[in-house]
Amino acid sequence: MGMTDMGPALLQKLRDIVGDEAVTTNVTDMAPYLEERRGLYVGKAAAIVRPGSTAEVAAVMKLAHATDTIVVPQGGNTGLVGGQTPDQSGEAIVLNLSRMNSVRTIDTQNNTLSVDAGVTLAAAQDAAAATDRLFPLSLASEGTCQIGGNLATNAGGTAVLHYGNARDLVLGLEIVLADGRIWDGMRSLRKDNTGYDLKQLFLGSEGTLGIITGAVLKLFPAPKSKATALAAVPGPAEAVSLLRHIETDSGGAITSFELMPRIGIEMVTKHVPGTRDPLTTPSPWYVLAELSSGSEGAHVKALLEASLAAAMEKDWVSDAAVAQSDTQAAAFWQLREAMSDAQRHEGGSIKHDVSVPISNITLFLERALQAVHAELPNIRPVPFGHLGDGNIHFNLSQPIGMDTDAFLKQWTHFNHLVHGIALGLGGSISAEHGIGQLKRDEMAALKSDVELDLMRTLKRTLDPKGILNPGKVVSV
Repeated sequence: MGMTDMGPALLQKLRDIVGDEAVTTNVTDMAPYLEERRGLYVGKAAAIVRPGSTAEVAAVMKLAHATDTIVVPQGGNTGLVGGQTPDQSGEAIVLNLSRMNSVRTIDTQNNTLSVDAGVTLAAAQDAAAATDRLFPLSLASEGTCQIGGNLATNAGGTAVLHYGNARDLVLGLEIVLADGRIWDGMRSLRKDNTGYDLKQLFLGSEGTLGIITGAVLKLFPAPKSKATALAAVPGPAEAVSLLRHIETDSGGAITSFELMPRIGIEMVTKHVPGTRDPLTTPSPWYVLAELSSGSEGAHVKALLEASLAAAMEKDWVSDAAVAQSDTQAAAFWQLREAMSDAQRHEGGSIKHDVSVPISNITLFLERALQAVHAELPNIRPVPFGHLGDGNIHFNLSQPIGMDTDAFLKQWTHFNHLVHGIALGLGGSISAEHGIGQLKRDEMAALKSDVELDLMRTLKRTLDPKGILNPGKVVSV
């Protein structure tokens, strides 16, 4: 159904469900909902519909199911693979959940937080912090991204090393199915062996099997002390040795361990006001490490300092600075968090979100760096990311002076090259960003027939009319 096909009757029914102000058909007003943040995908829609409750989502889906209307669920629109963006047909309605932003309940004895899907990640973190608890999911987009989207994409972030992915932080879900039925799985149990674990079907399904409208999240004791350090390392091999060294020394208190290349530091300090080179002598690679403790005092800082000193004697670290204040720790983190955005100022950037076993990180980087330079000698790789869980954002900035469009036309070519190396080392082409539109066909070529058949069977069973986010993740 295009705009003209949808007709006033169906639009009026949508307005009757969610209210006049919550249905947008004006082209200008719809535009922010239709473009993915990197501009890779720009879609069209018949309307943006913003329900205010689970009952309204259910009513919209019941109507959509009866009228064969395509629905694209959307959270904060921060996704990086086009999963939240409609196609060019103009037939879809975008179901944006941002109005559903209530914290439902917090249970400090059970260490759980129940929220609407439209609650931002930062708001969930703040709700936990207000009761001296921690919700550990942490992403650069946390002020904008929403819990529903985080769970629908199984988001990763900087604390996966210690706490796991989004999938590991959920106890219960509330789901609106394609036909408008509501599954109330808002259970706050850590042990529940009553049949299939249905919530896991929807975690990471990118809105193709059902719409997450609520979630019960795990909380943890808030850390009472942290220690953050930025260390210069000769290469990835030494970074991996340092990771295992600190992990052993700290008794598992390490909560983040991020790898950064020199070129990334240079881009950030050049383009992001207020940032500065962290150490006096430039190094080819850097590590950002953070320890957390549930007790007060400076023991984690002393522990990290001693661990780094021992690593220096082994030549794993050439220089290091341990943050002496929260402000300095935030400055170290800004160097890491701003790395992706800083690349925008350097022209086109071809992105990769790969993972390999940590034991193969060094080999992956060696092979991938050699391969991309062989293809385009002046290319500028900026590999950075979550070394502690094997996830590297192997981003490629265009050669200086090269035409940006000409460079970006090689996106698929470089994706296949880098992904092939990762797969050859037992890795994945999508560590934390998902599949969406960007990687659907490539994923289909990599999965076994059995695996694809199982995925398609789930899709057809839960969404028999194919109205939920079609064209994403898996083609039926």
